[in-house]
Amino acid sequence: MAPDLSSLLEAEDFRTAARRYLPRVLFEYMDRGSERETALRLGRAALDRLRIVPSVLTGSNDCDLSCNVLGKTLPTPLIVAPTAIAGMIRPGGEARIASAAARLGVPVCLATQSIVPIETVARAAPGNVWFQLYVWQDRKRTLDLLERVKAAGVETLVVTVDTSVQPLRHYNRRNGFSMGFRATPRSVLDIASHPRWAWNALLRPLVQGRGIPDFPHYPEYLRPNVLRPRQDPSVRLARDVTWQDIEHLRVVWKGKLVLKGILSPEDVTRARRIGIDGVVVSTHGARNLDSAPAVADVLPSLTDEAGNMTVIADSGIRQGSDVFKLLALGADAVMVGRLPLYGLAAGGAEGVERILSMLLDELRVTMGLSGQTALSELELNSLLNVRGQE
Repeated sequence: MAPDLSSLLEAEDFRTAARRYLPRVLFEYMDRGSERETALRLGRAALDRLRIVPSVLTGSNDCDLSCNVLGKTLPTPLIVAPTAIAGMIRPGGEARIASAAARLGVPVCLATQSIVPIETVARAAPGNVWFQLYVWQDRKRTLDLLERVKAAGVETLVVTVDTSVQPLRHYNRRNGFSMGFRATPRSVLDIASHPRWAWNALLRPLVQGRGIPDFPHYPEYLRPNVLRPRQDPSVRLARDVTWQDIEHLRVVWKGKLVLKGILSPEDVTRARRIGIDGVVVSTHGARNLDSAPAVADVLPSLTDEAGNMTVIADSGIRQGSDVFKLLALGADAVMVGRLPLYGLAAGGAEGVERILSMLLDELRVTMGLSGQTALSELELNSLLNVRGQE
């Protein structure tokens, strides 16, 4: 039975509903970290160490959540992060997320490895869709994909730069998952024990003649699907991406260009010098390098180096106060990845809209209780770091 969305009041409620609906193989893929999951724990701890020092008797009433991102004014500081295979959570998942987010004025960044193609998602949320790019081994095929993205009306390209090798996510191997499902006794039993999901995501498309869900941004004759995820070498993620590749993309991509996965001031400086429009300070949701520093710990030094570039932060956001803290540390906006997926699993597009609305309501409450009226006024001195005082 589907949950009553009105009973889901915080992120953990949506997470619990998602866990019940999804097979373990898919839930753990979207929910967990890498290796020993140290970065996942420390990223959360770094946000929790930051305490908000309120200003009282300010007469604050309504708060302004608008912000400037890449030269545009957005009504909220939220952006939906690119997440692979959202379309396996619910059919049409990426388009459902995009349409729900658009109703709140929240841009959505579509992943290269999405199940729904860019053309469909762009129609679901006109003018509100960014595209995330992985550079493939065959650079010509990468540029061909960019032409397709441009033709769909996308203006902002986000290049993920923190995945030069495949990270170690041991639970995926145990669960029989690698950008698709590998049949093992454990994975078959897992899927069979979640019949609602199995019908919606796998069986119904087959019955309706739509075939097995695949990855439509790959060349048609090289396209993997969720039961055959093996990739042709030409469209595997390139391991030899350099700053020269980024400089070339800066020449060929005439829209806004953002690098995702930046954690060092030196990389911010280099990005600024070659004309990059923005960076996403990110640990890839703590799903890549398990010894990476927490975003909250490095963000202030990176914003100091950014100059006029837009700085977006992501990884580990669970509540409105997390958004407040990252903005106070200097970010212009934040990306949220897991929360929209929890909402999608719990209740489709309605669940996505509800969890994003919940996050914005929590941010408004945090601002009200802290005596702040506008995001543009948030400052580092509103935070107290209690490291060592726990």
